[in-house]
Amino acid sequence: MAGGGVDDGCPSVEPEGEAAVACEALRLLRIEPSTVSPGAGRAGGTALCSRNVLRKWRRWERVLAAKKRKRQQERERSRARRAGGAGAASRDGGKAPAALAKERLLQARASGPRLCVDLGVADRMTEKETSRLASQIRRLYGANRRAEKPFWLCLTEFVVGSLIYEECFRMNDGFSNYLMDTTQESYLDLFPLDAIVYLTPDSENVLEDIDPNKVYILGGLVDESIHKKLTLQRAREQSLQTARLPIREYMVKAVNTKNYHSETLAINQVFDILSTYYETRSWPAALKAGVSSGKGYVLPEAVK
Repeated sequence: MAGGGVDDGCPSVEPEGEAAVACEALRLLRIEPSTVSPGAGRAGGTALCSRNVLRKWRRWERVLAAKKRKRQQERERSRARRAGGAGAASRDGGKAPAALAKERLLQARASGPRLCVDLGVADRMTEKETSRLASQIRRLYGANRRAEKPFWLCLTEFVVGSLIYEECFRMNDGFSNYLMDTTQESYLDLFPLDAIVYLTPDSENVLEDIDPNKVYILGGLVDESIHKKLTLQRAREQSLQTARLPIREYMVKAVNTKNYHSETLAINQVFDILSTYYETRSWPAALKAGVSSGKGYVLPEAVK
C-alpha cells in the first residue's frame, strides 16, 4: 500500500470512500477480505474487492443491529422483572420472592393441605421410567414453590440407596435443599387412615373439593407405565379412601386419529390441576392447566 502503510489485504481506495471505511472496520474486527486476489491491485480486482468488502461490512452491520435490538429487549425484560419483583415485594411487606415462597411453604406444613408421592411402587419401573419420575418430581416441586397457595410435599418410602433415591439426587440440582419431607416410612405410619385420600384414575369416587385437613397420595409411577389399576388395588388393600380427578365430568372426548383417550397423567400434571383448583376453586380452569390435548380430552367450549 502506498504511503508506507501496512498492507492489510484491502485495496487502495479514496480514504473518504465507503470501501476504505469498510476495510478499516473489517481490520478492527480481524476479518480479512477473502476475495482479494493476487491481482487485486488492478482496477478490476479493486472493484471486485470493494464490492465484497462492502457486502461483508453491510452484513456485519445487520448482525450488530440485531444484537443491539436483542440486548435492548433483554434490558427491557430485566427491568420489567425487577419492577414486578419490587411490586410483589411491596404487596407482601417488602419480602423477597424466595423468602415469601419459603414462608408460604412453611405455612402449608403447619396447616395443610399435604400431598405425598408414594414411592413404594417405584420398584415396578424401569431405569428409564425412574429417571422420568425423578424429573417429574423436580417439576412438581418447582410448581409448588411458585404457587400462591402451596401444598406441603412429602416423598414416602424414599429408601436410601434405591434407584429413585439415586436418580433424584443425580438429576435434580439442590435436591437436598428442597423444602419438603422425605422419609423411608410409609404414609400409613405418618397419618391417620381416615385422613388419607389416594388419588387414582381408576377410582369410582370423584374428587369434588380439596380439604386442607386431608392428605392426598399420588402413586409414584410415570404416565407411560402400564400398570392397570395398581394404585387402586394398593389403596383398597390398605383400606384407604380413593378419588379420581373430575375429568369426565368437566371435559369431553376429542376426536383424534388414534381414538386415544386417557385419564392417566404424570404426577406433575396432577399437581398442576390440584394447585390451580386450590387457588381458583374452578375445575374447568384447573383441568385446562393440567390435561394436555394429547390425552384426548378437552373442555366443551374447545370443540364448539
